Amino acid sequence: MKRRIPLALTFVFLAVLALALPVGHVFSQSSEHNFVDSAFGVRINYPKGWQKQNGTSATEVAWFISPNGAVSSVLFASPLEGESFEEYARLLGESLKAFLADDVEIVRDEALDITSGQQAWITVMSGTRSSDNSSLKLSLITAVRGLRTFTLMTFGAPKSYDLYEDEIMAMGISLQIDAPNIQGVPSDQALVLAGGESTNPRSYDPATTHTAGNKLVFSGLVSLDPQLNLVPELAETWEVSSDGTVYTFHLRQNAKFHDGRPVTAQDVVYSWERAADPKVGSDTVLTYLGDIVGVREMVEGQADHISGLKIIDDQTLQVTIDAAKPYFLLKLTYPTGFVLDRANVESGEEWFRKPNGTGPYKLVEWKRFESIVYEANPDFYLGEPQIPAVVVQLYSGVGIRLYEAGDIDIAGVPAYTLDRFLDPAEPMHDELVSGVDLCTSYVVFDVTQPPFDDVKVRQAFSMAFDRQKYIDVVLHGVGLPAKGIYPPALPGFSLDLEGLPFDPEQARQLLADSKYGGPDGLPPLVYTNGGLGSYVDPSTAALIAMWEQYLGVTITVENIEPNIYIEELYAGHHGQMFSTGWCADYPDPENFADVLFHTGSEQNNGGYSNPELDAILEQARVEQDVAKRIALYQQAEQIIVQDAPVLFTVHGLSYVLVKPYVKGYVLTPIDIPLERYMWLENK
Repeated sequence: MKRRIPLALTFVFLAVLALALPVGHVFSQSSEHNFVDSAFGVRINYPKGWQKQNGTSATEVAWFISPNGAVSSVLFASPLEGESFEEYARLLGESLKAFLADDVEIVRDEALDITSGQQAWITVMSGTRSSDNSSLKLSLITAVRGLRTFTLMTFGAPKSYDLYEDEIMAMGISLQIDAPNIQGVPSDQALVLAGGESTNPRSYDPATTHTAGNKLVFSGLVSLDPQLNLVPELAETWEVSSDGTVYTFHLRQNAKFHDGRPVTAQDVVYSWERAADPKVGSDTVLTYLGDIVGVREMVEGQADHISGLKIIDDQTLQVTIDAAKPYFLLKLTYPTGFVLDRANVESGEEWFRKPNGTGPYKLVEWKRFESIVYEANPDFYLGEPQIPAVVVQLYSGVGIRLYEAGDIDIAGVPAYTLDRFLDPAEPMHDELVSGVDLCTSYVVFDVTQPPFDDVKVRQAFSMAFDRQKYIDVVLHGVGLPAKGIYPPALPGFSLDLEGLPFDPEQARQLLADSKYGGPDGLPPLVYTNGGLGSYVDPSTAALIAMWEQYLGVTITVENIEPNIYIEELYAGHHGQMFSTGWCADYPDPENFADVLFHTGSEQNNGGYSNPELDAILEQARVEQDVAKRIALYQQAEQIIVQDAPVLFTVHGLSYVLVKPYVKGYVLTPIDIPLERYMWLENK
């Protein structure tokens, strides 16, 4: 598919033909003959006595002016945009010819050998400017590296051009394109991503984060690979006792922290006991480490150490859990199980800005609200990563726009623009990667607060929600209706699940049959959401509009600042309803049903409790037969759906754009340390 020359270059051509130098700038004489712009990744030698001036737009790199001012050169940059190099260079020449009169003479149009050995093309032409009928001679010398091109465009009256022709050619032949620097890192050695920055320090601490954690810097005993198989990390091997309750882990001899200190069993014990320390206030330690004997006692302040941990020697740790649980190792892939360096953690409140981790990358620079730079760890116990650096540009713009401009290498595709990239005629269509998330979005009904202490009210609100309309209108058709808690592709997902249907008439009847007698008997309703000020996002607005339309209720929205939203929910600071969701930490239904709905679970933020459900979940924890386990979790899901402690809304779908030179990328439904499996090819 052919492409037009970028519009920005057309404007440069117009400026050239007007013989316009950058307006309002003073040129400075310089004895320096070598011009280098590391941000663009270009260098060129310009003749002695010529003046240089930095470019004045995103396209212009620099101007060079002859001593008498009669000849000007402008160096500009552009993406190759999928054309063959020769075709692209010819298109540049054709675009330029369009602004000249019909008497254009092509003096030269051929490949050119330049000093750097890179591909180059030269086009020289003369003609009459259409604007004032004056004679003009000009040249384009274009060099390419990968998908980036730089063109030196030189112009002047024919006699003036010929006077400086040798210097013009020498300047063009010296053109060299290197990898541009991004935050001091050559771009061809860096995976460049976009991101944000939390102002909540707890989000960076593996013991307290509610995110997937920083798997570039930190690691644990085990991990998941791109196919979601459990694989050894800091622990090279392990044995399990015959009764399934004692795990003996053997640490790798070459496992080191980033400062070179060997990782020992004591480091594992320190990290896990720190997570269980009540002063740390972890909301995740019981969920992910609570199967270990003694963790609960330490969390509740009844012990100073975790009794189920025993150091055999520096490389050997024995872990005793309270019952044989098939999923125990999977839980250790979550950040709560990551291994930390005590001296690093105790170095100051913001220790996480200079972390001494064990992971595949070292955090070498963090410019607040600007960028974070990671460098490959040459001593990583599984081998040095193939990508030398990862650069995260913070708050640098809209991801999809940055991707199109070539500023980042991977970008998520918003639902509102997905149709464009699904179109086979779209040039970036082949760069689109899609997959089903192991995620479920839902609204929690706090059953400890009226009116959601009544199951009929909860069922009424669930049945007054039109999932398909919500997906079609709010999510632009991107998503799958969620009848229950398990997302598709998770073991335990069942097409036979009997969900609560969208039925406004029955919803109104349920509300009337509740102990509140209908909408007029309800207390004031508050819906809590993560947001700023009084703004109500479209998703929340759609939910509330349906409830108001179908149930005749009135709901007030309460926004909580996003950086502290999750913490406030865990602290119980919310209304009777709030929006949230859950993505799998490991591919097991226990991670959904048990973690979210068992009585007293850390993640059970709505206070839901059902003894019948608890008994089924507790039985499933220790069931060794896979088929029987799955059947128990499906039975548990049906109970949850009928009790309606939450309103299930949607299972997510992911769409991501990935540059062709990024190899080894896999769209995994669970966050894994993917960067160490990837490499860059001809970036």
